[in-house]
Amino acid sequence: MVLADDRILEYLEVEGPQSPVRVSRDDRLEYERQYVNRRLLKLAEAGLVDKDRIGRGVYAINDVGREYLEGELDARELPAPE
Repeated sequence: MVLADDRILEYLEVEGPQSPVRVSRDDRLEYERQYVNRRLLKLAEAGLVDKDRIGRGVYAINDVGREYLEGELDARELPAPE
């Protein structure tokens, strides 16, 4: 987990399901689309977000991601992304 992961999770918590393009275009986050896409894939592998729950290429924070943000889950307890 890197700082960007926390910021992306917080963004999804507030804004709801988003595509990597929408996340990267937000002025509050200054990350390139490719970087956001890579981080969202890692977050999905770790079980913190769900992909395509709403539509193609859209990610949504899930209950595990919310537990992580609330401090109820340590990043070391998450499955290691491959």
